Amino acid sequence: MSNHDGLVYAWLLDGKGSGRELTWEEFSMESPQEQILWVHLDATDPEAVQWLSEESGLDAISVAALLEEETRPRVVAAKEALLLILRGVNCNPGSDPDDMVALRMWVEEHRVISLRRRRILAMQDMDRKIRAGKGPDSAAEFLAMVSNSIIDRMADVISDIDDRVDDLEDAVLTEQSHELRPKLAAMRRQVISLRRYISPQRDVIARMQHERIRWIGEMHRLQLRETAERTARFVEDLDAARDRAAITQEELNSRLAEQMNKTMYVLSIVAAIFLPLGLLTGLLGINVGGIPGAENPSAFIAVCIFLVALAAVQFWAFRRMRWV
Repeated sequence: MSNHDGLVYAWLLDGKGSGRELTWEEFSMESPQEQILWVHLDATDPEAVQWLSEESGLDAISVAALLEEETRPRVVAAKEALLLILRGVNCNPGSDPDDMVALRMWVEEHRVISLRRRRILAMQDMDRKIRAGKGPDSAAEFLAMVSNSIIDRMADVISDIDDRVDDLEDAVLTEQSHELRPKLAAMRRQVISLRRYISPQRDVIARMQHERIRWIGEMHRLQLRETAERTARFVEDLDAARDRAAITQEELNSRLAEQMNKTMYVLSIVAAIFLPLGLLTGLLGINVGGIPGAENPSAFIAVCIFLVALAAVQFWAFRRMRWV
């Protein structure tokens, strides 16, 4: 890695899986004809932006597209070059996977320029492969390997979502609702956020294999097709997870409504039992003359026995009517 802040990686690939690492000064002077120059820049660095704008040879529209902060997956063919923007899951420590990072690339037959605003682990994978002599042998191979690496890192996240949906479905009947509802809401937000970018990325990768670019061979088109198929399966998995989460939410709402109905039913029964008892005690509690038993010391016990008996009769009547 260069000690220049704006240069992350710079390699002159030999077409055999390996290459020579370059410094900022070296790659700035390179004009490869047979080999492949790969430059990975930090788009937040002013010098990297200046080089891209003034010395890369790209037109202003392409530079603006590569430096745009808010991007969505897309691919644009410009003569014999591709302007490509892909999204990958954020695997950086302390980050949410659904906070997806953008990879911007300009790919020619003998030159690849890639930019990042946040660290992209797929490009670290590419750097390690080149150092191990297992890197790409052409720009088309580079394109296929990067696309596949980005999709590979999505697999663990999608699998984790499936496992979490399974846990939530099992937890509906065991956990308290105040513990389950935040988990379910967070998972649904993550699925929606991931699908927002993965779905158009499926179309982008599928479109790359149909672009009429001379240096993309048939074998590389097949690799891109396989990557597009895997992306499509991930989109289907996200759709299934979203539907299962919606069903789980409905089941949870039904369970909460059933609990509420049971609670209201018990309260109604209790209110029905105590309604006549309250009427009698209220009637006997008025402060006027002529209350029966006011002078009898056993009247209170008799009234209590009567109220208990009345409550028992009401409960028996409710049981006969199958209200309880």
